[in-house]
Amino acid sequence: MTEFDFIRKYLQNQQQDHQVVLGIGDDAAIVRPKSGYDLCFSADMLLKNKHFFENVLPEDLAWKVLAVNISDMAAMGAKPKWVLLSAGLPELDENWLRRFCNSLFDLAQRFGMILIGGDTTRGDLVFNVTIIGELPQGQALRREAAKIGDDIWVSGKIGLAASALNCLLKRCELPSEVFQQCEAELLRPMPRVALGQAILNLAHAAQDVSDGLAQDIGHILTASNVGAEIWAEQVPTLPQLKESLSRGQWLQYTLAGGDDYELVFTAPESCRGALEAASQQTDTLITRIGKITDSGRLKVVNSVSDGLEIALTSLGFDHFG
Repeated sequence: MTEFDFIRKYLQNQQQDHQVVLGIGDDAAIVRPKSGYDLCFSADMLLKNKHFFENVLPEDLAWKVLAVNISDMAAMGAKPKWVLLSAGLPELDENWLRRFCNSLFDLAQRFGMILIGGDTTRGDLVFNVTIIGELPQGQALRREAAKIGDDIWVSGKIGLAASALNCLLKRCELPSEVFQQCEAELLRPMPRVALGQAILNLAHAAQDVSDGLAQDIGHILTASNVGAEIWAEQVPTLPQLKESLSRGQWLQYTLAGGDDYELVFTAPESCRGALEAASQQTDTLITRIGKITDSGRLKVVNSVSDGLEIALTSLGFDHFG
């Protein structure tokens, strides 16, 4: 199989999108934006043994490659629309490629997305995805809009992916049934696109949790020039993790582990009822975990009542750390 056989057989045959004027097969794709909408662009690179293990199944790898990018669109409140995929592959193994592409397009179709281009070359399993989404003009959820007094909310459960990763790296031990639940979140995170769109007119600032909850909240604080207090005991996680890990491990994996791909966002107190309704409407758990303050720094405390400050050894993942 040649590179161009692969493109024709596995990448070109997709559902149609009237906004795609020209898709795969030319020097560039052409997309016609809708009037009154802004376009959002994001890109992520994933490397073997940095972002995924070499023995990962192609179905799981394809899912994560795309899901982590869709999560960026969710954090902006955007609808993901188009994707460009560039891949470095050691060989064109047709069975591996078929399984990879079937999973990739399954997830893309769940969100109504179209692959419109990219590149392939011989390499040691590296993927780069550029994703494009759209949302009503001027309504994007941005990091710079948090306001003093805002509640801080997070979706889903935090710390599962980091717990699975650390278990695989022999840094902790988990019962097999707990590990399986955590590994599922590590391998196949579910982007919170519906929630992102549902809170467009409710939330002030938002961010997806990719590098660690504390670190990603810190990005909002820096951009908005505010501080925050986070209540560690309120952060939603799998209850069995508290039973299976030491307190230090549980705090570190939950508050600074990363790879969750949940949404953390701020909103005024007056929106609590509407946010709970959005949670029910999108069937997505959301939990209030803190407040935006005027302190100019992130303060993590044990709980609302005791105010005992917690010092973390790390706030999150750093590619060059």
